[in-house]
Amino acid sequence: MVDIDHIRSIELFRDFDQPSSEQLANASSIRRLQRGDVLFGENDEPNDLFVVISGRVAMVNRSIDGRESVVKLMEDGDLFGEMPLFDGQTRSTDARALESSEVIIIPYESVRGIYTEQPNQLWRVVELLTQRLRVMDGVLADSVFLDVTGRTAKRLLEMAGDSDDFSLPVTQEELAGMVGASRERVNKAIASFIKLGWIEQRDRRYHISNRQQLELRSR
Repeated sequence: MVDIDHIRSIELFRDFDQPSSEQLANASSIRRLQRGDVLFGENDEPNDLFVVISGRVAMVNRSIDGRESVVKLMEDGDLFGEMPLFDGQTRSTDARALESSEVIIIPYESVRGIYTEQPNQLWRVVELLTQRLRVMDGVLADSVFLDVTGRTAKRLLEMAGDSDDFSLPVTQEELAGMVGASRERVNKAIASFIKLGWIEQRDRRYHISNRQQLELRSR
């Protein structure tokens, strides 16, 4: 059983009434993951959706030759694995923990039951899927209009957030997968930022010393 406050904090279920929230809490469970643990694989048969309580989980696609593309990083409060709930298809990505993480596991069956009884709640699903489409539009635009250096700058800024000091929550290979380029090209882009004096690096720790220029390069 999951604390009902966790359920009520999930954006998709924020308008559920008390009985519905309790029903989901009673049906759900928590799973603890270590770095590298695979929650599900591409083409797996799905039964649950997930919400991150802590840590980071990567949504990963693989090419035929084994290369990886990190489609999305899921962090505290993010919901994932919901698409097969509505289309009945298999998983479209792998889900792998990038660090020690905790996730809530919510069975599809319980969610379907609530939506069947309260179809007006499906408007939240429409809102969620629209947000996902907007994000994908941005990703597609980046792939068309930004070169590797620009995409690298944008990903570093996303991981830094509002802070000028940050550490990479991913390996160099995983960062390359997020950028959609080889590790060598991403490393070359980072090296150019260091040479220009836009960022400073100590091991996996970074300091943004010229945010304005880095932001300009990411557009």
